[in-house]
Amino acid sequence: MGLKEFFKSAWVTFKLARKPNRKEFLLALRITLIGVAAIGAITFIIRFVAIAIQGA
Repeated sequence: MGLKEFFKSAWVTFKLARKPNRKEFLLALRITLIGVAAIGAITFIIRFVAIAIQGA
């Protein structure tokens, strides 16, 4: 894919895109925040277990 074809497909995608309404935006925000919280919780648990194993 050349540069010209990339910009052509990007332009078509841009023309089809639209702003999300409030409900869609809040859903995407909620999913993102749940994902960040889950990753943070998993990281916390792993670090807590690692510290407990090391006996620090």
